[in-house]
Amino acid sequence: MFNKEEIGLGTIGAGRATELHMGGLQRYSGAHVRYRTIAARRHEQVMAAQKRYGFEKAALDYHDILNDPEIDVVDICTPPYAHETMILEALAAGKHVICEKPLSGYFGLPGDPQPIGEMVSKQAMYESLMESMEKIRSAVQKSDRKFMYAENFVYAPAIQKAAEIIRKKKSRILFAKGEESLKGSSSAVAGEWNRTGGGTFIRTGAHPLTAILYLKSVEAAARETDIRVTTVTGNMSRITSNLSPYEHRHIAAQPHDVEDFGTALLSFSDGSRGLVIATDTLLGGSKNYVELYCNDAAINCRLTMNNLMDTYFLDEDRLDDVYISEMLPSKTGWNNPFLEDEIIRGYVDEMRDFMDSIYYDREPLSGFDMAYDTTKIIYAAYMSSELGHAVEV
Repeated sequence: MFNKEEIGLGTIGAGRATELHMGGLQRYSGAHVRYRTIAARRHEQVMAAQKRYGFEKAALDYHDILNDPEIDVVDICTPPYAHETMILEALAAGKHVICEKPLSGYFGLPGDPQPIGEMVSKQAMYESLMESMEKIRSAVQKSDRKFMYAENFVYAPAIQKAAEIIRKKKSRILFAKGEESLKGSSSAVAGEWNRTGGGTFIRTGAHPLTAILYLKSVEAAARETDIRVTTVTGNMSRITSNLSPYEHRHIAAQPHDVEDFGTALLSFSDGSRGLVIATDTLLGGSKNYVELYCNDAAINCRLTMNNLMDTYFLDEDRLDDVYISEMLPSKTGWNNPFLEDEIIRGYVDEMRDFMDSIYYDREPLSGFDMAYDTTKIIYAAYMSSELGHAVEV
């Protein structure tokens, strides 16, 4: 049991991931969380975030968080290239760790030809990534701190209801299909492999992939058996580079050396299959779902867009600070607003589980193994696409 009345939180990063995590935390009503320090590199950004979320302090150096004895857990909401270093340093400082997806990736080594997304083989990337993740695994195992993988899809009510059904009925998932697609990323570095470790497949495909892996693990536990991914077949492409500037005007994706379209076909040891789709070529808002074709059920989990509410606007007057949905270019016409977005997409239950894991000294639902397996399969899919055949994992 946690021996303090409140959990001291330090957050690194002040972008979209922080906004989503804090949106979940601020609706959490369990163990008391003290918003101690937020750190980011840009002064204006971190000061605005401090005021918005109510942190006691703001810092430009994340080591201020690591060196603060009043901080118990570090929430890493940075671009992926910084994850490994921050995880290792936070664990060494005796902090619990929340890490935004993905766990890690390949971001280049000295002497690599540029741009690395085109010039470095995906097999070399895969091998380097595995070394990186084993280093993190070793640090997690040696530490007595919690490692919490911030994969909100696992905590989404629809995914959790699917898990309950599979657990009770002992259903066999014969085919699972999941997708996250949108018109591109709002991040300025999303098109650079050396900053993100890949393109749309690692940035958005990680969500439905982890959800499918989680649901297959629920099935395996219910049937008291072992189910694992045996092979991955990937297909990664850069489609929007074929568009003229005029044709590209509605799509935000600006891939330099990353993919803007990705799929992976998963073969499981029980003979079942999974399909993960991720694209930066979808207009009209974000599309997030997982569909399960079972031996005794059909289950469709729709996170977004959903039809809880319809709106029709002729103009956007006075709607500047009214959130309708993610990546929506216009609020006019008919739309399906995101209602209770922090709950529907799992952020509230994600943060509740993480804080309760610390407070009650138990393992989180989404931990290191889930982070490891997801990232490994993503890079196996990248390697498969380059080699042109399935890759054993």
